[in-house]
Amino acid sequence: MKSTFFTALLLASSLAFGQQAAGPRQDLAALRAVAEQFLQAQSAGMPGQVQVEVGAVDPRMSLAACPAPQAFQQPGARAWGKTTVGVRCAAPTAWTVYIQAKVAVRGDYVAAAVPLAQGQPITQSQLVVISGDLAALPAGVVTDMAQAIGRSTTMSLPSGAPLRLDALRSKPAVQSGQQVRVVSSGAGFKVSTEARAIGNAGEGQVVQVRTAAGAILSGVAQAGGLVEVVF
Repeated sequence: MKSTFFTALLLASSLAFGQQAAGPRQDLAALRAVAEQFLQAQSAGMPGQVQVEVGAVDPRMSLAACPAPQAFQQPGARAWGKTTVGVRCAAPTAWTVYIQAKVAVRGDYVAAAVPLAQGQPITQSQLVVISGDLAALPAGVVTDMAQAIGRSTTMSLPSGAPLRLDALRSKPAVQSGQQVRVVSSGAGFKVSTEARAIGNAGEGQVVQVRTAAGAILSGVAQAGGLVEVVF
């Protein structure tokens, strides 16, 4: 009986010593909260309602308690859509875990209401506003019709396709066949004449024009049908 008592006491002491040596363990739920806060902050500037879903951390994982775990992402990783967030501890014990997450951004975006031909000036009647997950769309999607009206696409788009800012061209300042005013200037002189544009050009781009006398000049297109030629 006495031997059994001392054996039980020795076992209890060993367990207590082992728990003390291991030290306090990290609350895994707190790591999910750190990851969620990080993604909320990273997506705060996106237009729309942000919804963050953070995956579970393996409950079998045993980590030393960390007073200040830090969330991070690998260079080039997106903070929206399906993504991964790392959470690491620097002291007193260094460790790193990775948590799967999904960030949805519900908002409005602009799409083609009808097929759009490449180079075709866009009108409001050709556009439609659709509500969806912006995080699942290409980067730079147009969210305001004013960003697209009057511009043209760099490629043909089918009906329903979202518009991207990097696939839009500004409305030409000068169009082929348009009558323009050519202003020529140099050291001590400035003259102007009428001419016709040979091609299209946006503001600040070089365009060729033909004068009434048949001369071909190159100048810089400006707003209001003006072409500047500097000698």
